[in-house]
Amino acid sequence: MREATAIAHPNVALIKYWGKRDSAANLPAVGSLSIGLGALSTRTTVRFEPGAAADTVVLNGNELPAENSKVTLCLDMLRQIAGVDAGAVVTSANDFPTGAGLASSASGYAALVTAGAAALDLDLSSQQLSAIARTGSGSASRSLFGGFVLLRNDGDDTTCAPVLAPEEWPLAVVVAVTSDEPKAVSSRYGMEQSRLTSPYYRQWVDGHDADLEAGLRCVMERDFAGLAAVAEHSCLKMHAVMMATRPPLLYWSAATMACLDAVRALRGEGEEVFFTVDAGPQVKAVCTAAAIDRVAGTLQSVPGVLRVIVSHLGDGARLTDDHD
Repeated sequence: MREATAIAHPNVALIKYWGKRDSAANLPAVGSLSIGLGALSTRTTVRFEPGAAADTVVLNGNELPAENSKVTLCLDMLRQIAGVDAGAVVTSANDFPTGAGLASSASGYAALVTAGAAALDLDLSSQQLSAIARTGSGSASRSLFGGFVLLRNDGDDTTCAPVLAPEEWPLAVVVAVTSDEPKAVSSRYGMEQSRLTSPYYRQWVDGHDADLEAGLRCVMERDFAGLAAVAEHSCLKMHAVMMATRPPLLYWSAATMACLDAVRALRGEGEEVFFTVDAGPQVKAVCTAAAIDRVAGTLQSVPGVLRVIVSHLGDGARLTDDHD
């Protein structure tokens, strides 16, 4: 047993998922299609210590409560495969706001299982890692891969696989950060409330496969206009489900809405750009390389935007020898 360090990038779903069909196994109600954000990253070191009775988890310099069950659950699955019972010291840091709608849990659990498996000298398949990462975060499976990634429900399980490598369709994402504060309602809790109380939830699930197939087709054909239309439609439908939840899930701010208006205005002027928003106030503007400068400049000028981050598509989770 030894230690290992991994880097993973958060991802943003173009065709969204919201809701669970099996909360205990953390299985999504619908599939999703995502892209990785290469400019943002989580770096996680896992060190197993024989004789340690419990796990210690330090995130962004702060030790988390000992009962951080999702981290321990992922590590327990790795320990069971390896046949060991040693506790672990996990040190993780994000170079972007944590828990604020930028998929820090996705990159966090992808880095955790990648580093944890390496520290235990386990040679696991991508689907095995995907299943373990998913128990921590439903989006973490997608951060194990780079570029465009498809997560699809497959019977009683899910499968996750890359669709296009970053260089095969080198789009960019301009992230408009409107808040650095953690969101008040976690995605996992919000999804369950939507399932139980939103009058639109059933329609969201029933109509989702058509959106997923349309988005996948647009990616394979490099159809930017088609992808823009279906991605924005998926985003707005998901937020309609959220807003109709009781109590309502209102993740947007005034700056969020102003950014959506700005993106739509840019597209009306001929720029290839579209928006998507996850469970948080940050706006991701997906665009072609030729549009980056204008999109970034426009969003930075929107009142309430703290800063913009320009990102090209990211690679999958990977080991690194750099522990800094």
